[in-house]
Parts: sequence; structure tokens; C-alpha cells
Amino acid sequence: MSSITVPLYRAAHGRTGDKGDRSNISVIAWHPDLFPLLVEQVTPEAVALQFRHRAPSHVQRFVLPRLHAMNFVLDAVLDGGVNDALNLDTHGKSLSFLLLDMPIDVPPALQHLLAGPAES
Repeated sequence: MSSITVPLYRAAHGRTGDKGDRSNISVIAWHPDLFPLLVEQVTPEAVALQFRHRAPSHVQRFVLPRLHAMNFVLDAVLDGGVNDALNLDTHGKSLSFLLLDMPIDVPPALQHLLAGPAES
């Protein structure tokens, strides 16, 4: 058995919030043993790359080990925010789904902890 590449949602869930043109996206591991893998792979640089089409001006990561979670703050990704944006999701609530679609590599020892159906 070898490592597999899966979408982040197989290892974590998330929530999104906003303030002006800034989005906060939390990533919470489904299982504590998956958290170190997430910290290693879901970096500010990887998140900026996942959101490259939205061109964030800055991405910060806050690691919350006791919660097995991370919070990402992305600046300038909401087209100006609720009062200025013309897009359909002015609050950016769907941005957590974009992040949770990011691919991660999972080694064999952790694959049994993934949520959802096994890869075929």
C-alpha cells in the first residue's frame, strides 16, 4: 500500500467567516492523528496557491493544536467585501469548499482515518 492523494475534505472539515475584504477559513481535522499531516501540507503557501485565481494579497495561518485545527486569514479575496462585491457569494461562505478541495497526500498508516468512501 502506498500514499494516496485525496481532497482535504477527506481529512478535515471547515467553516468560513468574513470581515470586509478578509476571509477566515478554519480547517479542523476529522481525527487528531491527521492533524500533523494537515499542518505539514496545508501551509500558507499551499493555500495561496489554491486561491491563486482570487489573488489574495496575504495569507496567514494560525495553528490551534489543542483543537486539532488551523485558521487561515486571506486578505483581499472577497472582491471588496459585502458592500462592494458584485459576485454571488459576497460573504465568501463557499470559500471553505474551495480550500477543502485542495489535494493532500496521505500515507498508508493514516488512510483508515479518512472520511468518505475509499478510493477505487
